[in-house]
Amino acid sequence: MGGTAFVGRHIAQAAIDAGHDVTLFHRGRTGADLFPGATHLLGDRNSNRDLAALGSGQWDATVDVCGYLPRQVRALAGVLDGRGGHQLFISSTSVYRTPVAAGFSEDAPLIELAEPIARELTLETYGGLKVACERAAAELHGAGTTVIRPSYVIGPHDYSGRFPWWVNRIARGGEVLAPGGAGDPIQVIDARDMASWAVSLLANSVPGIFHAASPPPPFGFGELLEAIAARVAPPGTTLTWVGKDYLLASGLDDSALPLWPGGDSERDINAASPAAALATGLAPRPLRQSIGEIREAGLQSPAPIPDGVGLAPEREAGLLAGWAGH
Repeated sequence: MGGTAFVGRHIAQAAIDAGHDVTLFHRGRTGADLFPGATHLLGDRNSNRDLAALGSGQWDATVDVCGYLPRQVRALAGVLDGRGGHQLFISSTSVYRTPVAAGFSEDAPLIELAEPIARELTLETYGGLKVACERAAAELHGAGTTVIRPSYVIGPHDYSGRFPWWVNRIARGGEVLAPGGAGDPIQVIDARDMASWAVSLLANSVPGIFHAASPPPPFGFGELLEAIAARVAPPGTTLTWVGKDYLLASGLDDSALPLWPGGDSERDINAASPAAALATGLAPRPLRQSIGEIREAGLQSPAPIPDGVGLAPEREAGLLAGWAGH
């Protein structure tokens, strides 16, 4: 379901690379020229009428990367009517109720939305709606369902611009504003590694719930920025750590400073245990390798950073100057 943007695109590629026949159901707005050997079915899952292209056919497995509302999950199950094979649902570590201890496993307490469950996707309802989607998938498809809960997903074709912004910013060099504390927890997963592992779970009919997160905790935002600097920073680049309270008082959040866990009340979810996933074959590549490949992909095919993501140079300079005199 999807398969032409970011996470789904890499899963589709991994499945094709593994020799599978792939069908992509998407709206045709992006990636229509991708994967010419795949079958492309057009429609919009937000309208039950537009699921008609899935009304016939038989598949060994279905991967749902864009289910955000329980009604979407139920509508898909309804139209497939048992013809979709092994179900894999891409969820999120945002499903957990915080606070939660570092190294938490997949059985940690989940967010519980009040009934009736919200019908609108917002930042506040995202995690709870993902919980509801997971439960709908398990109810409709049974105990054999596979659920992957990723942390921040990085890699080529990342349209969010969050991780690429840091790579590009540190690659420019100079004095870089590093937000909060170096020990603020953070985890990422390369979309390509998650994709190849997801395909192997399906090929081997592995059910269960798994975190897709790396590195294992403890791992801090400082280590992440240092890894980026070690791979792309020009000589003379420095990281200046600026206090959380100063940044929040200045109106900064995790959009202006993408991925910054210090500005997030749910920062605990950035310290998940990946043990279950590693035991079933998840093999994250070295972080510095991902960074280098993301930088190279960005240089070959530059993608605009979305509006509102990251700091403008003059804003960063002003904050650094204010912090120096703080």
